[in-house]
Amino acid sequence: MTNSEQSNLEQPGIETKTSTGLQPNLAGALAYVLGWVTGLIFFLIEKENKYVRFHALQSILFNVAVFILVIAVSAFNMVVLFIPLLGVLIGLCNFVVGVAVFIAWLVLMYKAFTGEKFKLPVIGEIAEKNIYGKQ
Repeated sequence: MTNSEQSNLEQPGIETKTSTGLQPNLAGALAYVLGWVTGLIFFLIEKENKYVRFHALQSILFNVAVFILVIAVSAFNMVVLFIPLLGVLIGLCNFVVGVAVFIAWLVLMYKAFTGEKFKLPVIGEIAEKNIYGKQ
């Protein structure tokens, strides 16, 4: 870790001890690796470190939101897929949304690994409120 990355983890409110024995930045990043599965694992086993718990909960909520988005888009696709030009445009939009979700997932892992408590809009606020008790 570079000095700037290390200083992010040493900010007030970010504990350096975890109940997993891993560094908080590594545990936070790993919470995103396999989606809600690793998020849930770290959320359940990490009892001490709020930084790791925040990223674990944000991972769970992010993946739930993505799942809901996939269901909604799939239902919409069923309706418009057979309209010739619209079906192609919707397919292109699906690809763009998929790439955006993948990039967001990579950014979340990277930010957690660098020690940043990066909050997604709405989802991050919910996770922060539940972990840190902030309004």
